[in-house]
Amino acid sequence: MNILLKSAKIIDPTSSFHGNTLDILIRKGTIDNIGKNISAPKATIILHQNLCVSPGWFDSSVSFGEPGYEERETLSHGLGVAAAAGFTHIGYNTNTNPLPISKADISFLLRSAADTPTSLHPKAHITVQDNAQQLAELHDLYTAGAVSFSNHKKSIDNPHLLLLALQYARGFAALVESFPLDPQLAAHGVMHEGKMSTSLGLTGIPNLAEEIRIRRDLAIVSYTGGRLHIPTLSTAEGVALIRQAKKEKIDVSCSVAIHNLVMTDDELDGFDTRYKLMPPLRESKDQKALLKGLKDGTIDMVTSDHQPMNIEHKKVEFENAAYGSLGLETAFGSLCRLFGEEDAALILTQGKERFGIAQASIAVGEQADMTLFSPDGTATVTKESIQSSVTNSAYLGKEMKGTVLGVIHNNLHFQNQH
Repeated sequence: MNILLKSAKIIDPTSSFHGNTLDILIRKGTIDNIGKNISAPKATIILHQNLCVSPGWFDSSVSFGEPGYEERETLSHGLGVAAAAGFTHIGYNTNTNPLPISKADISFLLRSAADTPTSLHPKAHITVQDNAQQLAELHDLYTAGAVSFSNHKKSIDNPHLLLLALQYARGFAALVESFPLDPQLAAHGVMHEGKMSTSLGLTGIPNLAEEIRIRRDLAIVSYTGGRLHIPTLSTAEGVALIRQAKKEKIDVSCSVAIHNLVMTDDELDGFDTRYKLMPPLRESKDQKALLKGLKDGTIDMVTSDHQPMNIEHKKVEFENAAYGSLGLETAFGSLCRLFGEEDAALILTQGKERFGIAQASIAVGEQADMTLFSPDGTATVTKESIQSSVTNSAYLGKEMKGTVLGVIHNNLHFQNQH
Protein backbone atom coordinates (compact mmCIF):
# COMPACT_ATOMS: atom_id res chain seq x y z
CA MET A 1 0.00 0.00 0.00
CA ASN A 2 1.56 3.29 -1.16
CA ILE A 3 -0.16 6.53 -0.18
CA LEU A 4 0.78 10.14 -0.84
CA LEU A 5 -0.77 12.80 1.38
CA LYS A 6 -0.62 16.17 -0.37
CA SER A 7 -0.29 19.44 1.55
CA ALA A 8 -1.04 17.97 4.97
CA LYS A 9 -0.59 20.09 8.08
CA ILE A 10 1.34 17.97 10.59
CA ILE A 11 0.07 18.16 14.18
CA ASP A 12 2.65 16.29 16.25
CA PRO A 13 4.86 18.02 18.86
CA THR A 14 7.22 15.01 18.87
CA SER A 15 7.96 15.52 15.16
CA SER A 16 10.47 17.98 13.72
CA PHE A 17 7.78 18.76 11.12
CA HIS A 18 5.19 19.90 13.69
CA GLY A 19 3.12 22.80 12.39
CA ASN A 20 4.39 22.49 8.80
CA THR A 21 2.22 21.76 5.76
CA LEU A 22 4.02 19.14 3.67
CA ASP A 23 3.55 16.05 1.52
CA ILE A 24 3.88 12.66 3.24
CA LEU A 25 4.71 9.51 1.27
CA ILE A 26 3.87 6.17 2.87
CA ARG A 27 5.21 2.95 1.35
CA LYS A 28 4.09 -0.44 2.67
CA GLY A 29 2.91 1.08 5.94
CA THR A 30 6.09 3.07 6.65
CA ILE A 31 6.64 6.81 6.27
CA ASP A 32 9.13 6.98 3.38
CA ASN A 33 9.43 10.70 2.76
CA ILE A 34 8.19 14.05 4.10
CA GLY A 35 8.72 17.19 2.08
CA LYS A 36 7.40 19.56 -0.54
CA ASN A 37 6.19 18.56 -3.99
CA ILE A 38 6.79 14.82 -3.58
CA SER A 39 5.96 12.78 -6.66
CA ALA A 40 4.92 9.11 -6.50
CA PRO A 41 3.11 8.03 -9.68
CA LYS A 42 1.99 4.65 -8.34
CA ALA A 43 0.72 5.90 -4.98
CA THR A 44 -2.87 6.60 -4.00
CA ILE A 45 -3.09 10.36 -3.65
CA ILE A 46 -5.07 11.93 -0.80
CA LEU A 47 -5.80 15.58 -1.42
CA HIS A 48 -8.24 17.52 0.72
CA GLN A 49 -8.69 21.19 1.51
CA ASN A 50 -7.23 21.98 4.95
CA LEU A 51 -6.00 18.40 5.41
CA CYS A 52 -4.46 17.84 8.84
CA VAL A 53 -2.67 14.76 10.13
CA SER A 54 -1.79 13.73 13.69
CA PRO A 55 -0.59 10.55 15.37
CA GLY A 56 -3.46 8.05 15.55
CA TRP A 57 -6.09 8.71 18.20
CA PHE A 58 -6.64 6.54 21.29
CA ASP A 59 -9.74 5.85 23.38
CA SER A 60 -9.11 4.11 26.69
CA SER A 61 -12.70 2.99 27.39
CA VAL A 62 -14.76 1.49 24.58
CA SER A 63 -17.56 -1.08 24.78
CA PHE A 64 -19.23 -2.84 21.87
CA GLY A 65 -21.09 -6.02 22.75
CA GLU A 66 -19.26 -9.03 21.42
CA PRO A 67 -18.95 -11.58 22.88
CA GLY A 68 -22.36 -12.06 24.42
CA TYR A 69 -24.24 -8.91 23.43
CA GLU A 70 -23.79 -8.79 19.68
CA GLU A 71 -27.21 -7.15 19.26
CA ARG A 72 -25.59 -3.96 20.62
CA GLU A 73 -22.53 -3.98 18.37
CA THR A 74 -20.26 -6.66 16.91
CA LEU A 75 -16.51 -6.29 17.06
CA SER A 76 -16.26 -6.03 13.29
CA HIS A 77 -18.86 -3.29 12.98
CA GLY A 78 -17.65 -1.46 16.07
CA LEU A 79 -14.08 -1.35 14.84
CA GLY A 80 -15.36 0.09 11.57
CA VAL A 81 -17.14 2.82 13.54
CA ALA A 82 -13.94 3.50 15.49
CA ALA A 83 -11.91 3.87 12.29
CA ALA A 84 -14.53 6.20 10.81
CA ALA A 85 -14.31 8.27 14.00
CA GLY A 86 -10.54 8.60 13.64
CA PHE A 87 -9.32 6.09 16.23
CA THR A 88 -6.40 3.77 15.51
CA HIS A 89 -6.31 2.33 19.05
CA ILE A 90 -9.07 1.47 21.52
CA GLY A 91 -8.97 -0.04 25.01
CA TYR A 92 -11.72 -2.66 25.03
CA ASN A 93 -13.83 -2.94 28.18
CA THR A 94 -14.61 -6.10 30.12
CA ASN A 95 -18.43 -5.89 30.16
CA THR A 96 -18.85 -8.93 27.91
CA ASN A 97 -20.23 -12.43 28.36
CA PRO A 98 -18.14 -14.39 29.08
CA LEU A 99 -15.94 -12.03 31.04
CA PRO A 100 -12.36 -11.92 29.75
CA ILE A 101 -10.74 -14.02 32.48
CA SER A 102 -8.66 -16.51 30.49
CA LYS A 103 -5.87 -16.44 27.93
CA ALA A 104 -8.35 -17.89 25.43
CA ASP A 105 -10.71 -14.93 25.99
CA ILE A 106 -7.93 -12.42 25.31
CA SER A 107 -6.73 -14.39 22.29
CA PHE A 108 -10.26 -14.40 20.85
CA LEU A 109 -10.48 -10.62 21.08
CA LEU A 110 -7.06 -10.09 19.52
CA ARG A 111 -7.79 -12.58 16.75
CA SER A 112 -11.17 -11.00 16.00
CA ALA A 113 -9.60 -7.57 15.59
CA ALA A 114 -6.60 -8.62 13.51
CA ASP A 115 -5.98 -6.96 10.14
CA THR A 116 -8.08 -3.88 10.87
CA PRO A 117 -7.01 -0.22 10.73
CA THR A 118 -8.06 0.17 14.38
CA SER A 119 -6.08 -1.90 16.88
CA LEU A 120 -8.11 -3.37 19.74
CA HIS A 121 -6.30 -3.56 23.09
CA PRO A 122 -8.24 -5.88 25.40
CA LYS A 123 -8.59 -5.38 29.11
CA ALA A 124 -8.91 -8.36 31.43
CA HIS A 125 -11.33 -8.74 34.33
CA ILE A 126 -9.70 -8.39 37.74
CA THR A 127 -11.82 -11.07 39.42
CA VAL A 128 -13.15 -14.42 38.22
CA GLN A 129 -16.73 -13.10 38.45
CA ASP A 130 -18.29 -9.66 38.89
CA ASN A 131 -18.73 -9.88 42.65
CA ALA A 132 -16.15 -12.58 43.34
CA GLN A 133 -13.43 -12.25 45.95
CA GLN A 134 -10.91 -14.23 43.90
CA LEU A 135 -8.43 -12.63 41.53
CA ALA A 136 -8.23 -13.88 37.97
CA GLU A 137 -4.90 -15.20 36.68
CA LEU A 138 -3.51 -11.71 36.20
CA HIS A 139 -0.03 -12.62 35.00
CA ASP A 140 -1.32 -15.10 32.42
CA LEU A 141 -3.80 -12.52 31.15
CA TYR A 142 -1.08 -9.90 30.93
CA THR A 143 1.24 -12.15 28.93
CA ALA A 144 -1.70 -13.03 26.65
CA GLY A 145 -2.02 -9.36 25.71
CA ALA A 146 -4.28 -7.63 28.26
CA VAL A 147 -3.32 -3.96 28.61
CA SER A 148 -4.94 -3.44 32.02
CA PHE A 149 -7.13 -5.10 34.63
CA SER A 150 -10.61 -3.69 35.07
CA ASN A 151 -14.03 -4.64 36.36
CA HIS A 152 -15.36 -1.82 34.16
CA LYS A 153 -18.05 0.11 36.07
CA LYS A 154 -18.35 -2.45 38.88
CA SER A 155 -16.48 -0.95 41.81
CA ILE A 156 -14.03 -3.04 43.82
CA ASP A 157 -15.77 -2.88 47.18
CA ASN A 158 -13.32 -5.07 49.08
CA PRO A 159 -10.26 -2.90 49.75
CA HIS A 160 -8.12 -5.96 50.46
CA LEU A 161 -8.88 -7.28 46.98
CA LEU A 162 -7.65 -4.04 45.39
CA LEU A 163 -4.58 -4.15 47.61
CA LEU A 164 -3.79 -7.69 46.44
CA ALA A 165 -4.35 -6.82 42.78
CA LEU A 166 -2.01 -3.82 42.97
CA GLN A 167 0.65 -5.77 44.84
CA TYR A 168 0.53 -8.69 42.44
CA ALA A 169 0.38 -6.60 39.26
CA ARG A 170 3.30 -4.49 40.50
CA GLY A 171 5.56 -7.51 39.90
CA PHE A 172 5.13 -7.14 36.13
CA ALA A 173 4.30 -3.40 36.01
CA ALA A 174 0.69 -3.94 34.93
CA LEU A 175 -2.03 -1.32 35.21
CA VAL A 176 -5.01 -1.83 37.55
CA GLU A 177 -8.21 0.18 37.07
CA SER A 178 -10.65 1.01 39.84
CA PHE A 179 -13.98 2.63 39.01
CA PRO A 180 -14.55 5.47 41.51
CA LEU A 181 -17.98 4.85 43.00
CA ASP A 182 -19.02 3.78 46.46
CA PRO A 183 -22.23 1.79 45.81
CA GLN A 184 -23.49 2.17 49.36
CA LEU A 185 -23.30 5.97 49.12
CA ALA A 186 -24.72 5.91 45.60
CA ALA A 187 -27.52 3.66 46.88
CA HIS A 188 -30.41 3.73 44.38
CA GLY A 189 -29.35 6.98 42.74
CA VAL A 190 -29.89 7.35 39.00
CA MET A 191 -28.45 10.83 38.32
CA HIS A 192 -26.37 13.55 39.98
CA GLU A 193 -27.64 14.65 43.39
CA GLY A 194 -28.46 18.35 43.17
CA LYS A 195 -31.11 20.89 42.30
CA MET A 196 -32.09 19.05 39.12
CA SER A 197 -32.60 15.67 40.82
CA THR A 198 -34.72 17.40 43.46
CA SER A 199 -36.86 19.14 40.86
CA LEU A 200 -37.34 15.90 38.91
CA GLY A 201 -38.05 13.84 42.01
CA LEU A 202 -35.28 11.35 41.16
CA THR A 203 -32.85 9.82 43.64
CA GLY A 204 -29.42 11.38 43.25
CA ILE A 205 -25.85 10.10 43.39
CA PRO A 206 -23.83 12.48 45.56
CA ASN A 207 -20.36 13.66 44.56
CA LEU A 208 -19.21 12.10 47.82
CA ALA A 209 -19.77 8.62 46.36
CA GLU A 210 -16.93 9.27 43.92
CA GLU A 211 -14.70 11.28 46.20
CA ILE A 212 -14.62 8.85 49.11
CA ARG A 213 -13.72 5.96 46.83
CA ILE A 214 -10.90 7.94 45.20
CA ARG A 215 -9.51 8.75 48.65
CA ARG A 216 -9.57 5.06 49.57
CA ASP A 217 -7.96 3.91 46.34
CA LEU A 218 -5.20 6.53 46.51
CA ALA A 219 -4.41 5.46 50.07
CA ILE A 220 -4.18 1.82 48.95
CA VAL A 221 -1.89 2.48 45.98
CA SER A 222 0.27 4.75 48.14
CA TYR A 223 0.62 1.89 50.63
CA THR A 224 1.19 -0.93 48.15
CA GLY A 225 2.92 0.72 45.23
CA GLY A 226 1.76 -0.43 41.84
CA ARG A 227 0.11 1.43 38.98
CA LEU A 228 -3.47 2.67 39.36
CA HIS A 229 -5.82 4.13 36.75
CA ILE A 230 -9.04 5.84 37.84
CA PRO A 231 -11.41 6.05 34.87
CA THR A 232 -14.01 8.72 34.14
CA LEU A 233 -13.69 11.34 36.87
CA SER A 234 -16.80 13.48 37.20
CA THR A 235 -16.38 15.73 40.26
CA ALA A 236 -14.38 18.82 41.16
CA GLU A 237 -13.13 17.22 44.36
CA GLY A 238 -12.05 14.13 42.43
CA VAL A 239 -9.84 16.32 40.26
CA ALA A 240 -8.38 18.02 43.34
CA LEU A 241 -7.58 14.65 44.93
CA ILE A 242 -5.76 13.41 41.83
CA ARG A 243 -3.86 16.69 41.51
CA GLN A 244 -2.59 16.34 45.09
CA ALA A 245 -1.74 12.66 44.63
CA LYS A 246 0.40 13.48 41.61
CA LYS A 247 2.24 16.13 43.62
CA GLU A 248 2.98 13.37 46.12
CA LYS A 249 4.39 11.21 43.28
CA ILE A 250 1.71 8.52 43.62
CA ASP A 251 1.61 6.42 40.44
CA VAL A 252 -1.94 7.23 39.38
CA SER A 253 -3.55 8.27 36.10
CA CYS A 254 -7.14 9.18 35.28
CA SER A 255 -9.52 9.92 32.44
CA VAL A 256 -12.66 11.95 31.87
CA ALA A 257 -15.60 11.08 29.64
CA ILE A 258 -16.11 13.69 26.94
CA HIS A 259 -19.81 14.03 27.78
CA ASN A 260 -18.85 15.20 31.27
CA LEU A 261 -16.82 17.98 29.62
CA VAL A 262 -19.56 19.19 27.29
CA MET A 263 -22.81 18.56 29.22
CA THR A 264 -24.27 19.03 32.69
CA ASP A 265 -27.22 17.54 34.54
CA ASP A 266 -29.40 20.30 33.05
CA GLU A 267 -29.76 17.94 30.07
CA LEU A 268 -31.93 15.62 32.18
CA ASP A 269 -34.80 18.08 32.43
CA GLY A 270 -37.33 16.01 30.52
CA PHE A 271 -36.32 12.55 31.79
CA ASP A 272 -34.54 11.65 28.54
CA THR A 273 -32.78 8.33 29.18
CA ARG A 274 -30.10 9.13 26.58
CA TYR A 275 -28.55 11.25 29.32
CA LYS A 276 -28.58 8.48 31.92
CA LEU A 277 -24.86 7.94 32.22
CA MET A 278 -22.39 6.47 34.68
CA PRO A 279 -20.76 8.47 36.12
CA PRO A 280 -23.69 10.88 35.90
CA LEU A 281 -23.62 14.29 34.31
CA ARG A 282 -22.75 16.72 37.11
CA GLU A 283 -23.16 20.45 37.77
CA SER A 284 -21.35 23.27 35.98
CA LYS A 285 -18.79 23.70 38.79
CA ASP A 286 -17.72 20.09 38.30
CA GLN A 287 -17.64 20.55 34.53
CA LYS A 288 -15.37 23.60 34.91
CA ALA A 289 -13.02 21.72 37.25
CA LEU A 290 -12.80 18.82 34.80
CA LEU A 291 -11.91 21.18 31.95
CA LYS A 292 -9.25 22.85 34.10
CA GLY A 293 -7.88 19.46 35.14
CA LEU A 294 -7.57 18.37 31.52
CA LYS A 295 -5.83 21.60 30.53
CA ASP A 296 -3.29 21.52 33.38
CA GLY A 297 -2.46 17.82 32.95
CA THR A 298 -4.10 16.52 36.11
CA ILE A 299 -6.42 14.47 33.89
CA ASP A 300 -4.26 12.31 31.63
CA MET A 301 -6.70 11.48 28.83
CA VAL A 302 -10.24 11.73 27.57
CA THR A 303 -12.51 8.87 26.58
CA SER A 304 -15.71 8.69 24.58
CA ASP A 305 -16.85 6.04 27.09
CA HIS A 306 -18.66 4.54 24.08
CA GLN A 307 -21.38 2.14 25.20
CA PRO A 308 -24.02 0.98 22.70
CA MET A 309 -27.29 -0.08 24.31
CA ASN A 310 -30.24 -1.58 22.45
CA ILE A 311 -33.49 0.34 22.55
CA GLU A 312 -35.42 -1.92 24.93
CA HIS A 313 -32.92 -0.99 27.66
CA LYS A 314 -33.31 2.74 27.03
CA LYS A 315 -36.94 3.30 26.02
CA VAL A 316 -38.28 2.62 29.54
CA GLU A 317 -38.90 4.64 32.71
CA PHE A 318 -35.81 6.62 33.71
CA GLU A 319 -35.24 4.65 36.92
CA ASN A 320 -35.22 1.36 34.99
CA ALA A 321 -33.17 2.46 31.98
CA ALA A 322 -29.64 1.23 31.38
CA TYR A 323 -26.66 3.57 31.67
CA GLY A 324 -24.56 4.52 28.67
CA SER A 325 -24.28 6.47 25.44
CA LEU A 326 -22.52 6.22 22.12
CA GLY A 327 -19.47 8.46 21.92
CA LEU A 328 -16.85 7.43 19.37
CA GLU A 329 -18.43 9.24 16.43
CA THR A 330 -18.87 12.52 18.30
CA ALA A 331 -15.53 12.60 20.16
CA PHE A 332 -13.57 14.79 17.75
CA GLY A 333 -16.52 17.03 16.85
CA SER A 334 -17.23 17.73 20.53
CA LEU A 335 -13.61 18.45 21.44
CA CYS A 336 -13.09 20.51 18.29
CA ARG A 337 -15.92 22.81 19.36
CA LEU A 338 -14.37 23.15 22.82
CA PHE A 339 -10.68 23.49 21.99
CA GLY A 340 -10.20 23.86 18.23
CA GLU A 341 -8.96 21.17 15.87
CA GLU A 342 -5.28 21.10 16.82
CA ASP A 343 -5.76 20.82 20.58
CA ALA A 344 -8.62 18.36 20.06
CA ALA A 345 -6.37 16.09 18.01
CA LEU A 346 -3.53 16.30 20.53
CA ILE A 347 -5.89 15.48 23.40
CA LEU A 348 -7.10 12.42 21.51
CA THR A 349 -3.55 11.09 21.16
CA GLN A 350 -2.95 11.12 24.92
CA GLY A 351 -2.89 8.07 27.19
CA LYS A 352 -1.35 5.41 24.97
CA GLU A 353 1.87 5.00 26.92
CA ARG A 354 -0.04 4.47 30.16
CA PHE A 355 -1.61 1.39 28.58
CA GLY A 356 1.66 0.16 27.08
CA ILE A 357 0.85 1.31 23.54
CA ALA A 358 3.63 2.91 21.51
CA GLN A 359 3.04 6.54 20.59
CA ALA A 360 3.80 6.94 16.90
CA SER A 361 5.64 9.97 15.59
CA ILE A 362 5.21 11.48 12.14
CA ALA A 363 8.80 11.04 11.01
CA VAL A 364 10.62 9.31 8.17
CA GLY A 365 11.17 5.64 8.95
CA GLU A 366 8.29 5.41 11.44
CA GLN A 367 5.32 3.11 10.96
CA ALA A 368 2.33 5.06 9.69
CA ASP A 369 -0.15 5.33 12.56
CA MET A 370 -2.10 8.49 11.89
CA THR A 371 -5.48 10.17 11.80
CA LEU A 372 -6.55 12.45 8.96
CA PHE A 373 -8.96 15.29 9.70
CA SER A 374 -10.01 18.80 8.78
CA PRO A 375 -11.19 21.79 10.82
CA ASP A 376 -13.82 22.45 8.14
CA GLY A 377 -17.47 21.53 8.38
CA THR A 378 -20.24 21.47 10.95
CA ALA A 379 -22.95 18.86 11.30
CA THR A 380 -25.86 18.15 13.62
CA VAL A 381 -26.02 14.62 15.00
CA THR A 382 -29.14 12.78 13.84
CA LYS A 383 -30.23 9.17 14.08
CA GLU A 384 -29.63 8.88 10.34
CA SER A 385 -26.05 10.11 10.65
CA ILE A 386 -25.11 7.58 13.34
CA GLN A 387 -23.05 4.67 12.00
CA SER A 388 -23.25 2.53 15.15
CA SER A 389 -25.73 -0.35 15.21
CA VAL A 390 -27.90 1.42 17.80
CA THR A 391 -28.71 5.08 18.36
CA ASN A 392 -28.53 5.68 22.13
CA SER A 393 -26.52 8.87 21.73
CA ALA A 394 -26.55 11.70 24.24
CA TYR A 395 -25.31 13.89 21.38
CA LEU A 396 -28.45 13.73 19.22
CA GLY A 397 -29.33 17.26 18.14
CA LYS A 398 -25.89 18.62 19.10
CA GLU A 399 -23.75 20.42 16.54
CA MET A 400 -20.29 18.97 15.84
CA LYS A 401 -17.35 20.90 14.39
CA GLY A 402 -14.66 19.60 12.04
CA THR A 403 -14.46 16.47 9.90
CA VAL A 404 -12.71 13.14 10.36
CA LEU A 405 -11.33 12.05 6.99
CA GLY A 406 -9.89 8.65 7.88
CA VAL A 407 -7.00 6.71 9.38
CA ILE A 408 -3.83 4.99 8.20
CA HIS A 409 -2.60 2.17 10.44
CA ASN A 410 -1.49 -1.46 10.27
CA ASN A 411 -0.61 -0.91 6.59
CA LEU A 412 -4.30 -0.24 5.98
CA HIS A 413 -6.15 2.90 4.95
CA PHE A 414 -9.71 3.72 5.94
CA GLN A 415 -11.23 6.74 4.24
CA ASN A 416 -14.56 8.37 5.03
CA GLN A 417 -16.70 9.43 2.12
CA HIS A 418 -17.55 13.14 2.25
